[in-house]
Amino acid sequence: MAVLSLPLQAAIIDLDGTLVDTLGDFSAALNQTLRELGQPAVEAGVVAGFIGKGSEHLIRATLAHVGAPAQLYGRAWEVYQDAYRGLNGRWAQVYPGVEEGIRQLRATGLRLACLTNKPGEFARHLLAAKGLGAAFELVFGGDAFARRKPDPLALLKTCEALGTAPARTLMVGDSRNDAAAARAAGCPVVLVTYGYNHGEPVRAVDADAFVDSLLELAPLLRG
Repeated sequence: MAVLSLPLQAAIIDLDGTLVDTLGDFSAALNQTLRELGQPAVEAGVVAGFIGKGSEHLIRATLAHVGAPAQLYGRAWEVYQDAYRGLNGRWAQVYPGVEEGIRQLRATGLRLACLTNKPGEFARHLLAAKGLGAAFELVFGGDAFARRKPDPLALLKTCEALGTAPARTLMVGDSRNDAAAARAAGCPVVLVTYGYNHGEPVRAVDADAFVDSLLELAPLLRG
């Protein structure tokens, strides 16, 4: 059974935790930052719970976790940006089924955009490095608009740039941030089950459907 009452015009797809597993990159960049600041390292499992709300939240949450003073944030931001820029994509892996799943979506005639809370520079570099950049008509990072997901502004602005109606533009993500933004924007939303979702069970999130692979998405939308 299809999950939508209207035919789709486009799909907006999240990046971290949806298209690419970037936990290794985040962990490496954060621990490099912590070392330079004289702070203890943090485990990858902890980092996974901080992913999805943008770099500022990631850095602040990590500093708080290791008990570092909040005043270190400014320096931590500078060190982290340099660290991440130098290793972006090095340990990241495209999730199984993503490349073929995207091809299937494009074959249905959907226009595709990537919308992430990751800074746009890092997002575009990562997509290109993993061979996914050409699939997306538009790529918007967390610095593209005045507010990031879960605020609906980014989705509404992406729909505007695509020239599509929110009700006919699917949001595909891995977290409650993606779902909350989609609900507020009036977009249908499907969540993948393998992402981060701030360490919480994703199936507890209000979404129209859940998929274990992007390979399941096109058949689900066709009904």
